[in-house]
Amino acid sequence: MSLIVQKFGGSSVRDAQRIENVADIVTSTYKEGNDVVVVVSAQGDTTDDLIAKAQEINEKASKREMDMLLSAGEQISASLLAMAIEKLGYPVVSLLGWQAGFDTTSDYGSARIKKVDASRIRKELDKHRIVVVTGFQGVNRYGDMTTLGRGGSDTSAVAIAATMHADLCQIYTDVDGVYTADPRKIPGATKLDVISYDEMLELATLGAQVLHNRSVEMAKKYNIELEVLSSLTRRKGTIVREDNKMEKMLISGVAKDDNIARISIIGVPDKPGLAFKIFSKLASKGINVDIILQSIGRNGTKDISFTVEKNKMEETIELLNTYTETLGASSIVSDDNVTKVSIVGAGMESHPGVAAEMFEALFTRNINIQMISTSEIKISVLIHKVDGDRAVEAIHEKFFDNI
Repeated sequence: MSLIVQKFGGSSVRDAQRIENVADIVTSTYKEGNDVVVVVSAQGDTTDDLIAKAQEINEKASKREMDMLLSAGEQISASLLAMAIEKLGYPVVSLLGWQAGFDTTSDYGSARIKKVDASRIRKELDKHRIVVVTGFQGVNRYGDMTTLGRGGSDTSAVAIAATMHADLCQIYTDVDGVYTADPRKIPGATKLDVISYDEMLELATLGAQVLHNRSVEMAKKYNIELEVLSSLTRRKGTIVREDNKMEKMLISGVAKDDNIARISIIGVPDKPGLAFKIFSKLASKGINVDIILQSIGRNGTKDISFTVEKNKMEETIELLNTYTETLGASSIVSDDNVTKVSIVGAGMESHPGVAAEMFEALFTRNINIQMISTSEIKISVLIHKVDGDRAVEAIHEKFFDNI
């Protein structure tokens, strides 16, 4: 007997027909003699609809009350799926995040999991029940509902798998695996059979909307093998696991992230310690910074440019404006009409010239590069937003058309 954790995204449970399909997948797994824990997201666009409802009432609603509201979406999915499984004649129980033992921090809207007390889940499994758990949520030390941020249901599933030493964690989505690019936009994109944790983490962080990056981090930490597959086709998916030492693919994928903005601090005095002051100030407010570019100092000043999430742009500008005089900067300039395009591949470590090929692909389409960031297995460029899809297409053709 194996313990299998299965997570189903919003598109997989968006209506009655899809829920019945999921119930069939879950019960088929159960009939094979497995213990099954199911984690569900809110149906379809429920979370977006709830946010819209909140804004109709109060555009500046507290994060605590937003968590109270948004957690309702997963509760609906869990109870409906349990009803569908029950209708098929199988023993089942649905549990809210706190009932399933999710203890989180108090960062409303982006809470992190401190621990999972899986004793209630184990008791239900001992009764030979299928357990359906609401993803994306938990409870803090004050007894308040908290949410883990968008995509947090993936993290919920992996956390259960890690705590209970599951044999497999399956992430069901509306695509049948991890592709070299978004198959809805790049017809030539191909599905990968296997991808390493590190590569998947980079792709998830860089805009590939297949897995939540925190779920990949956790899977890597606890060595939980993931399978990404479709709830609609039921074909074999992509396995995410520890990288083996065999010959690696040069490039595993191309990703695009439109949720990004560039901010430039102009005319900063060219003195030691100012970069530290700027970025420590941003960090203290929970603002994550990605690509950073600092100009060579001239006439005693320099410019510092960096990228943040688009929804953090106004907050970042407001913070920097209150700090401009202290910094001695002449102005703050921002631009949210940009996109980040990245290539990821463990094979880049041992193959020189990858960056040159990527830049050549962009040059052939007359696409200008604004900023560049690199690591051992990643190269990212910031370009004008209108060029995003053309850039992904050009880069994908460069690296994959001859494979």
